[in-house]
Amino acid sequence: MWTRRPDEYDPLKAGSIDGTDKHPHDHGIIRALEANYYPNRIVKGNPKLTLMAFGLSPKTTEETIKKYFSKYGKVVHCRLVRDIVTGFSKQYAFIEFEKERYAHEAYTDAHRRDIDGNTISVEFECERTLPGWVPRRLGGGFGGKKESGQIRFGGRCRPFKKPLDEMGPRERLAFRHEESDRRSHVDRRYGATRPGDERRSADLNERRTSRDDKHVRRRKRDDSEGGHRRSGEDEDRRSHKRRRGEVDSDGTR
Repeated sequence: MWTRRPDEYDPLKAGSIDGTDKHPHDHGIIRALEANYYPNRIVKGNPKLTLMAFGLSPKTTEETIKKYFSKYGKVVHCRLVRDIVTGFSKQYAFIEFEKERYAHEAYTDAHRRDIDGNTISVEFECERTLPGWVPRRLGGGFGGKKESGQIRFGGRCRPFKKPLDEMGPRERLAFRHEESDRRSHVDRRYGATRPGDERRSADLNERRTSRDDKHVRRRKRDDSEGGHRRSGEDEDRRSHKRRRGEVDSDGTR
């Protein structure tokens, strides 16, 4: 049965916009299917009270995150994930609240809010709550950018779409319009290009260059012909004046 959010994580379905794919379409899905991933036993806290905030700014600190989310209720623990080698932020964090209603309020209100100039996204923790979970680094996860070629559906940012064969005529028309608008907005915002855009752009530039060269050649030819025409007209005029005795043989008056 079709649902916008999965009850169990399946990398094959996550790689499909409607969750109906039967064959992997990128290598990341194959890696996720072959991965033997188990939740980290070192992680403590209640997963049902823990939110994951991602899309953070590289300059955002744990203190900033804790201060921001504290307005929804008491924060028990906040952890900003950092690179183990460089220590730089990986731009996502986990926030655990004291009560469930605090977590739900933050989940509802903090999604798509701005922190330090970045628009963040908020999800409940998936590692310990969603069976079969495979993280992004192993080819799974949710979301992703279009230009990466490894978008994962089923999450809050990109939920599953209803399969076309289950849509009515109005739903199909609305879906086509929605996809067209979304693609144009995403391409303008992130500078993403669809497959073949570079080739089409190169062909267009080549045609423009050829057209400009053609105009230049035509202009030069017209100027050349015009120059010959004008010199011929001047010679006829001088000959006529010469016959009337108004111009000397050397062309002077």
